[in-house]
Amino acid sequence: MAKRWARRVSVVILLMVLAGCATAGRNFNVPAVQEITMGETSKADIARLFGAPWRTGVEDGRETWTYGHYKYSLFGETKTRDLVLRFDGKGKVASYTFNSTYPEDRRF
Repeated sequence: MAKRWARRVSVVILLMVLAGCATAGRNFNVPAVQEITMGETSKADIARLFGAPWRTGVEDGRETWTYGHYKYSLFGETKTRDLVLRFDGKGKVASYTFNSTYPEDRRF
């Protein structure tokens, strides 16, 4: 029974490697990027629009939230999108960047 289980796990791993796909982050509400206004949009507004950030940190002394979704493929097209927000001392968006290689995001 252990050999059968190990064989199945090996087959699944092999299929994943052959597919050459990996995903990181989580999808987020891309159209809502248009609702961000620097100096006005708060952390609470961002959390309401996009949920919890995928990653948080500090950049140049400012709190930073990142929303990202990355689909990597060895044999197909790699697609990435990320939204990086920097907050001022009052918890308002000081600046942000949105980058995407998804064709449907070109309109935002």
